Amino acid sequence: MGIKGYKTAIIHDWLTGMRGGETVLESLLDIYPDADIFTLLWVPGSVSSKIEKQRITTSFLQKAPFIKKNYRHYLPLFPLAIEGFDLRGYDLIVSSSHCVAKGIIPPPGARHICYCYTPMRYIWDMYFQYFGKTRNRLTSFIYRSVAHYLRMWDVTTNSRVDEFIAISNHVSRRIKRYYNRTSAIIYPPVDNDFYLPVSDKPLAERYYLVVSGLVPYKRIDLAIEAFNQTGKKLIVIGEGPEKARLMKAAKRNISFLGWASNEDLRKWYSHCEALIFPGEEDFGIVPVEAQACGRPVVAFGQGGALDTVVHGNTGILFPEQTVASLIKALETHEVTRYDSDAIIENSRRFSRNVFTEKVRQYVMQNCKSTDDGHS
Repeated sequence: MGIKGYKTAIIHDWLTGMRGGETVLESLLDIYPDADIFTLLWVPGSVSSKIEKQRITTSFLQKAPFIKKNYRHYLPLFPLAIEGFDLRGYDLIVSSSHCVAKGIIPPPGARHICYCYTPMRYIWDMYFQYFGKTRNRLTSFIYRSVAHYLRMWDVTTNSRVDEFIAISNHVSRRIKRYYNRTSAIIYPPVDNDFYLPVSDKPLAERYYLVVSGLVPYKRIDLAIEAFNQTGKKLIVIGEGPEKARLMKAAKRNISFLGWASNEDLRKWYSHCEALIFPGEEDFGIVPVEAQACGRPVVAFGQGGALDTVVHGNTGILFPEQTVASLIKALETHEVTRYDSDAIIENSRRFSRNVFTEKVRQYVMQNCKSTDDGHS
C-alpha cells in the first residue's frame, strides 16, 4: 500500500498503448492503488483495465484535432499542457516520465519523485535521428527552434523534482549529464510469473530470435546482414517502418513474423538458440524476458544491456555495433556453455516484487526525511 495519510498523484506522459512504461505504471498502482492519474492524452481501451479503472485526468490536448494518431506532432505544446494540471491537495507526486511528465508544477509541501525512463530523447541523444534528416530549411529552422526551447524547459524543470529514480545505470548517467542530478537506480519490472520456459517447440530446427520494433535505432539491419553472411536461421518478430527495407535485404534463412501474442512470444523465447539484441536501449525489457525463459542473449555491450546481461554467463556482449563484431559474438556464443537455471535466476533481479518493494521503500524513506506530520 501507499504511505498512510498521503494523497498520491501519478503523472504519466500519455496513455495510448501498453508498452514498457505502462507496465511500470501498473506496478506503481500496486503500490499506490488509490492514486489518481494525470496524463496528456488517453485513448480509452488502449491500456489495461487495471489502469483505466483509476481516476484519469487529461490535459487540454485530449480534444486537439487528430491527436490520437498524431500526438507527437503536438510536442511543442506538451510543456504548456503538463504545467496545466492542478495538483493542489496531493502530498506525493510520482511522475512516470520519458518526455514531459517530470515537468509538472508540484503544490507547496508536496514531495515529487520522478521515475525516469530517460531525459527527453527527442531533444537530447536522439535529436538527429528524429529531426536531423529534413532538407527543407524552414522546417529545419522550426525543428531547431522548438528543440532549443524544449531543452531549456527540460533542464529548468528538473528542479521541480525532489528525487530521481533511473531505470538503469545508462539513464542515471544521462540524468547527471543533462540535469546535473544524482539518481537512485531501480530496474523496471518484468513479469517473471508469465515468462517461464515452455516445453512445446514452435520449430524443429535451430533458430535465433529478434523481438523488436523495426525502426532505425534498433539496428536490426546489423542482425540481418550478420545472418545473411552466416546463413543461420533467424526469426524476426515485430513491426515498424523499416520492415519492407529489412525484408528486401534479408536472405531466405531469415523470416519475418510480424507481431506475436505474449503466449506465442514466450514459446519463441523458450526454444531459441539466443535472443539477438543489436541496438542500444535505455534498459531493454526483451533481453530480460528471454532470460526469464532460460535463454541467453547476444547483445551490443552498451546501454541497458550492461545491467541485464552477464557476459559469459547469461549471454555474450559484443563491443562494437558492427556486423563483424556481432558475427564474432555469435561464434563465441556457440562455444559457450550456459546454465539455464542461472540465466533464469539472473532475470529474477527484475521481478515485479523486487520493483514494488524497492520503490515503496525508497519513497517512504524520502518522504520520511521531510515528513510534515503525516503518519
